[in-house]
Amino acid sequence: MKKISVILLLVFTTLFSCVKEDYFGKSIYGNIKQIVVSNQSGNAKISTDSLLVTVEIPAGVDLTSISIQNLEVSSFAIADKEVGATLDLNEDAIIHVTSEDGTVYNWIIRAFVASANPQLDNANLNLWYKTASDYFEPGESASNTIWGTGNPGTQILNKLATIPKDLGNGNLAAHMITLDNGKLAGTFGAPISAGSIFTGVFNPDKIDPSNPQAAIEFGSPFTGRPEKIRLKYAYSPGEENKDKKGNILSYSDACDIYALLEVRLGGKIERLATAWFRSEDLQEDLTSLEFEFTYGELDNSFPEYMKPIDYNFVSADSATFILPTHITFVASSSFDGANFAGAVDSDLVIDAIELIYEE
Repeated sequence: MKKISVILLLVFTTLFSCVKEDYFGKSIYGNIKQIVVSNQSGNAKISTDSLLVTVEIPAGVDLTSISIQNLEVSSFAIADKEVGATLDLNEDAIIHVTSEDGTVYNWIIRAFVASANPQLDNANLNLWYKTASDYFEPGESASNTIWGTGNPGTQILNKLATIPKDLGNGNLAAHMITLDNGKLAGTFGAPISAGSIFTGVFNPDKIDPSNPQAAIEFGSPFTGRPEKIRLKYAYSPGEENKDKKGNILSYSDACDIYALLEVRLGGKIERLATAWFRSEDLQEDLTSLEFEFTYGELDNSFPEYMKPIDYNFVSADSATFILPTHITFVASSSFDGANFAGAVDSDLVIDAIELIYEE
């Protein structure tokens, strides 16, 4: 899977770590911070105030044997269920989480029927929350969002390559800018940071100085089969496109906007469908853009960059009917930002993302 740029200066990585929750003495926290169950569509909605988790499950799924695929609770807390345990979601299920100080929290897990034609949560990008580090990320809150950016890495440099843009009348958009990280960052092989937004999370617990992108977990649970993707965008490429060594390239920078439908089962990932837009053309004003999903394997008429690198396509037969389990949506102001190549001041704005289904 193609990945996007996240700048983490190696000299700083030992100075910063993920702060789970305020911790003095024995922790009182017993929250469910993340949960994924089988056949889930969309991220779980987690309410710490009411101790309620709601999950979307497609119609027709047997709710009596829903298995837990991922479960993360507060630091030092213990849950009475673990990955692989089965829940009966015909009715509310209960997961007991015990904090370090011995307090027991009774979390309710509730299922509801997913739409046959699901959309991405916060697809209009109007919701942005302020992080503990005093910058904004897309979503309702850290625990209720499908969206991530590279900001958790770049803010160490006091730089934010992805910010909300106020379009007026309460309408916000995602604004991505390719930034110059300065001489020191360039010394460490990270001269630029490309603005980016993606479905998934930036996980500081997985910071790897030798592989900065190991901290990104791409994709969100999803079970629809859209025909097209529609959004609004504006783009302006920077003047000088350079590689990570500072050499001027013979071609222009370009934006990347793409969506991948994937089937993730048994630790295996397969690509079901691909929708991709890459352009170096100047588009000053927000304009509507629509491009199609191609289901199944991509033949030689498609460029190589659209094809998976470290996994395969689903079988031709499966491509005609199978539902995905995840969607990965990515937008970036510099298409090769993953390799720290791009033009400073490349500028991408996206808004109003919509998945289009057959009527």
